[in-house]
Amino acid sequence: MRNKIYSLLFFLTISLSQSLSAQQKTNNKKLDAMIVQGIKDWKVPGLAAIVVKDGEVVFRKTYGVKNLETKEKVDENTLFNMASTTKAVVAIAMGMLVDEGKLNWDDKVVDHLPYFKLSDPYSTADARIKDLFTHNLGVGNADALWIIDSTSVRETVRKFQFAKKTYPLRGGFTYQNIMYAVAGEVIAAVSGKPWNEFVKERIFNPLGMTRTQAIAKDIFSAGNYVTPYLNDAEDGLVEVDYGFSDQIGPAGMICSTPHDISNYLTFLVNDGIYKSDTLVKPKTFKYLFEPHSFLGSSGIYPTNALTKPNWNTYGLGWFQQDYKGHKLDFHTGSLFGLVAIAGIMHDKNVAVYVFANLDHAELRHAIMYKAMDLYGFNDDSRDWHTEVFTLYEGFKKENNEVLKKKVEERAENTKPSLPLEAYEGSYVNEMLGTVVVTAQDDALQTNFNDFITYDAEHWHYDTFITNKDPRFREKLLIRFELNTDGKINQLDFMGEVFTKITQEDD
Repeated sequence: MRNKIYSLLFFLTISLSQSLSAQQKTNNKKLDAMIVQGIKDWKVPGLAAIVVKDGEVVFRKTYGVKNLETKEKVDENTLFNMASTTKAVVAIAMGMLVDEGKLNWDDKVVDHLPYFKLSDPYSTADARIKDLFTHNLGVGNADALWIIDSTSVRETVRKFQFAKKTYPLRGGFTYQNIMYAVAGEVIAAVSGKPWNEFVKERIFNPLGMTRTQAIAKDIFSAGNYVTPYLNDAEDGLVEVDYGFSDQIGPAGMICSTPHDISNYLTFLVNDGIYKSDTLVKPKTFKYLFEPHSFLGSSGIYPTNALTKPNWNTYGLGWFQQDYKGHKLDFHTGSLFGLVAIAGIMHDKNVAVYVFANLDHAELRHAIMYKAMDLYGFNDDSRDWHTEVFTLYEGFKKENNEVLKKKVEERAENTKPSLPLEAYEGSYVNEMLGTVVVTAQDDALQTNFNDFITYDAEHWHYDTFITNKDPRFREKLLIRFELNTDGKINQLDFMGEVFTKITQEDD
């Protein structure tokens, strides 16, 4: 009788295993088919998608090419940029220092980094380590610091003190990259080694992430990396310049591969454990995914219109929302023609990651939600690609209408108030540095910090419009202002004022 029971149990186990295997194969085919169609519609050159379920890699596939000219195929060792999904890695690194007792999440930042300073003295004094990860320090976004300048981490952090306070400490939410650079400096100060060396030693090496680079520019010596692209409204699919800014590396500069990310996702699904090695203590791992900032029901992602969450929060390097009655932690990454998305649903033991080399290829959202549906809920009821594609095609149409209206509202037959030579000179902003303006033929050349130069043609009145940025492919407006003496005294660019240096100032 006992042998019959054992035989029955064995048969049931084998049957269940075969059933699960068949279901997994079916899910893989469905996800793959959606990705293939999505790549075609979004015109994505190269992409990789990885799904981990119950600690096992159940889907890992690469698509397309690294470069449209060479036609080299993307493979599992091809380097993509993690962009802002880097933030979660840095939070994990800080958690390791908490585990060692070298600091606490509620420690004051100035106690570990005395030169840390914000525009508001109270916020400076009371900012805590965990606040560096939660985007709620009350300071406005200052990404122009690294977009139009390239300087040291220390100088970037120093200049951030000039970013204006826009809401009370922990009284709002403004996405903030610079604070992650500060977190990297804290890791260095406490551990005694640069943040990039710390994450390599404590995270990449134990996880077998042998190709992963914490310094983005190192991909060029590592080889086998993708080229970034952007789908320009006027020029179609174009290659854009690499825009790695390692002075804010902890905010989004780690580069990794489909193979390495598979190990990282396995570590996440296993709650901080990899191959029986506990890298992060359970209490700390749980803390990383607790809600720390509150965004309300609207959140910041347009896809909320499709998922309709009841709440949106932010953990330490993770956006969070309810999805089908369960908590979903996720984060996108976007950097000059390279994108990523990471998602994990802990109580379903499912994690998803997507890389692509096309600027804002929002197919990534469709892949994440489709994978969660298939592997977490065994649900194939929604056509996520069509829904997401339609949503963003609507946004593209709206944006084109805005640009069209901008052109229509341009004042015709105007000219600058003064000869172009009168606009020449150096203009300074205490946070964003110096722009040198020179007149060339019928246009102005504007050199920002010897880092990026725009040619600006007359738009109307005293406003000029730049050529397309080689990374963003955007035309930007530069508006000059006259003082009461009828002389140019400042220019406005990206919402910031640069004041002209006069001979008296010299």
